Amino acid sequence: MSTILPQIFKLEAKSLEVNVYNLEGKPVKKIKLPEIFNTPVREDIIRRAFLSALTARIQPQGRDPLAGKRTTAESWGVGYGMARVPRVKGSTRAARVPQAVGGRKAHPPTTMKKIHERINKKERRLALASAIAATAVKYFVEKRGHDISSVPQIPLIVTNDLEKLSKTSEVKEFFIKLGLWPDIIRAKEGIKIRAGKGKMRGRRYKKPKSVLIVVGEDKGIVKAARNFPGVDVVTADKLNVELLAPGGHPGRLTVYTVSALEKIQELWGAR
Repeated sequence: MSTILPQIFKLEAKSLEVNVYNLEGKPVKKIKLPEIFNTPVREDIIRRAFLSALTARIQPQGRDPLAGKRTTAESWGVGYGMARVPRVKGSTRAARVPQAVGGRKAHPPTTMKKIHERINKKERRLALASAIAATAVKYFVEKRGHDISSVPQIPLIVTNDLEKLSKTSEVKEFFIKLGLWPDIIRAKEGIKIRAGKGKMRGRRYKKPKSVLIVVGEDKGIVKAARNFPGVDVVTADKLNVELLAPGGHPGRLTVYTVSALEKIQELWGAR
């Protein structure tokens, strides 16, 4: 795999000049992609950055050191023909030990456990640059499972008119004309009920990710597109690895507006 990926990436990234499409799905001009799209795709670094962002949100858990020990129970000792577990005074009920009802935990979680996978600042920046570059490589987009059979170009660049769409019906029409609708149908059909107790804890459904729309400025597109399954909208200055590489897998199907590319060039041009 390591010998194939660099060759694929060079073939895709040799030409940084791509078409810009309007909302009708027709090319209107050509534009040069920012140099960040020529960054080598490092799947290992992207995975680390994703896990770092994921584990940073996990709150450390601990237990009260006296939990299960607030009792008068003492062991009777030997000679009674009964197990030598602590028993509540005036009763034969066992207490305090892990196997007793209301007893202490055998191996309780501790707040000292290292949960957050830390990552260096330069590694995190490289991971973000690499994840952005992966959205321009057809190999990685297909590898993630996106349906791009009708998409005219990877990466897909559209005019700034996309940012002004304010109705869901307008966004749906845009998806259909640009060949993105089959991938949204794939995401809708892939919604499954989670197995296990997560169903009772606010995460009942597992929902696949579909199109990511990157804009320079929100002029109504966020509310217009929020009801489509798997679709996310983000401004270029808020891009992160979790959006670009869900699950730590690079190559999300991404739509950029011209102003978003200008913002990316402004932020990453002088690296």
